[in-house]
Amino acid sequence: MDDGVRWLDQDELASWMAFAALMFKLPGALDLQLQRDSGLSHFEYLVLAGLSESPGRSRRMSDLAGFANGSLSRLSHVVKRLEQRGFVERRPAEDDGRITVATITDAGYDVLVAAAPGHVTTVRELVIDALTPEQLAQLKTIADQILAKVDPGKSC
Repeated sequence: MDDGVRWLDQDELASWMAFAALMFKLPGALDLQLQRDSGLSHFEYLVLAGLSESPGRSRRMSDLAGFANGSLSRLSHVVKRLEQRGFVERRPAEDDGRITVATITDAGYDVLVAAAPGHVTTVRELVIDALTPEQLAQLKTIADQILAKVDPGKSC
């Protein structure tokens, strides 16, 4: 078949199928643990973590969306839910009222701190401990290379 498409060979297809399965199953496993143990989705956890690690525990919404790997629209919906639960507050930026800044509250920080041990344990069990140190280094290299193609402006 010479249609100009570079079809995957058997080894490439097997690698792709394993990676595709991982992309679907790992987020679900992380979400399941966080929902069960802390009532947070993985995305909500990332949002709270991003705020907790920022100076003043605050970030511009656009920066937070980049940190959490989500669209500004998705982030707005999630932050609204977190705000309703008392975990986040929003306000206009002091230097530019057109920009919205999100801040993690003490209650949000407490929820994050309580959720972190279970989340880290799950990440360790499902990913870190499944790999040798060499494989872990390779995983980072591979992920960085793929991310450079998917999102050229972002570095981890």
